Amino acid sequence: MNEKRPALGFATRAEAAANELRRRILSGEYEEGYQLRQDALATEMGISRIPFREALLQLENEGLVKILPHKGAVVSELSPEDITELFELRALLEPVLLRKSIPKLTAEDFEKLDAILAEYSVVLHASQEGRWGELNTSLHQLLLSRAEQPKTSAIVASLLQHTDRYTRMQLSLSEAARDVAESEHAELVALCKKGDTRAATSLLKRHIEHACDELKAFLRERRQAR
Repeated sequence: MNEKRPALGFATRAEAAANELRRRILSGEYEEGYQLRQDALATEMGISRIPFREALLQLENEGLVKILPHKGAVVSELSPEDITELFELRALLEPVLLRKSIPKLTAEDFEKLDAILAEYSVVLHASQEGRWGELNTSLHQLLLSRAEQPKTSAIVASLLQHTDRYTRMQLSLSEAARDVAESEHAELVALCKKGDTRAATSLLKRHIEHACDELKAFLRERRQAR
């Protein structure tokens, strides 16, 4: 975890640091409660404290980091309360966007969706955790992309970003969880291709609620085991 890494040289320095810290948190390299020592990490990444501090503020806005008085920045705790709020909002808003988007999805959109499904299947069964959240987000956003409701879409994009960490955790719980996610995504795309709006929006809502229930059950069991 503490080996020397090459200095970051892409995007702005703050964005580069945020991207790297986000990767480490979402991959599980930095677990909840892990203290992010600003001086050491800024030195490791080859940047000054100011852009590193900006990176931490960005991750705090995403819910991945908490900046605490007298302690500094720590990786945020995984919270059943956060899961409930975030996934309930997704279950409310995503079906609304999907209902408006389905009639306008194009043949090119479905080609891209099929490509995402194919890669999703590969990475799920190869346990390539680093791509799970990215592909899940890409699939959901593409399905909703034709809704032409930019304000709601921006809210959903933020919710997907905030739930990425939880999505990766849910998929890592068991092979059965990954099989369910894969089959539900494939069925969802198939229903959208057929233009079956009612069935597709109903499945999307159940899909989000199922992930929420699994995650809360897992965190309850983990807390009881401590």
